[in-house]
Amino acid sequence: MGLRTHGTLSKWNDDRGFGFISPAQGTVEIFVHVSSFPLGGPRPSVGELISFETQAGPDGKVRAIRVMRPGSATRRAPRHRPTPARLRISLTGVLTAAAIVAIAMYGYREFIGSSPVESVVVEPAARVAASPAVAEFKCDGRTMCSQMTSCAEAKNFLQHCPNTQMDGDGDGQPCERQWCN
Repeated sequence: MGLRTHGTLSKWNDDRGFGFISPAQGTVEIFVHVSSFPLGGPRPSVGELISFETQAGPDGKVRAIRVMRPGSATRRAPRHRPTPARLRISLTGVLTAAAIVAIAMYGYREFIGSSPVESVVVEPAARVAASPAVAEFKCDGRTMCSQMTSCAEAKNFLQHCPNTQMDGDGDGQPCERQWCN
C-alpha cells in the first residue's frame, strides 16, 4: 500500500472515464481512472479535492488508486448513468423501431381494409367454350347458398371459388335445400 496524498482533479473526460490529478505537492499531473473512485458516489468533477494512493501502472507510469473524497470512507454499489451519446443511440433505435411498427400496422390495415380482390378463373379454352355459364359468374367473396341467385351460380362458385360453404354433405352438389334440389 502506497502513501496517501491529496490533490485536485484538474482534468476529467466523463465520456472516457479518466482524468488527471494535480497533487498538492508536486508539479507532475497523475493519471486517474473512474474505477479508482468510490463506487456509487457522484461522478468525478474538475476542481474536486481528493486523497489517493499511487501505484505504477502496466506502462510503468504513476497512476492514482483508491481515491477517497472528503466525508466518504465506504464503497457502495455502482450507479451507471448513460452518457448523452448512449442516450441518443437508444432514443434513435426506439424511434426507428416505432416508425417501422407504425408503417407495418398502416400497411396491414390497408391490406385488410381493401375490397376483396376478384379471383380470375383460368380454364382451358375448350372448357370455357363448352360452358358459357362460367364466363358470367365471378368469384367475389360470396361463400354461402343464401348469397347465390341460382343453382348454376352455386355450382360455379363451388367449383371455382375458394372457401365456399355450400356443399354440407360433401357430394359435390351445392345448395341442395335452396337451389339445386
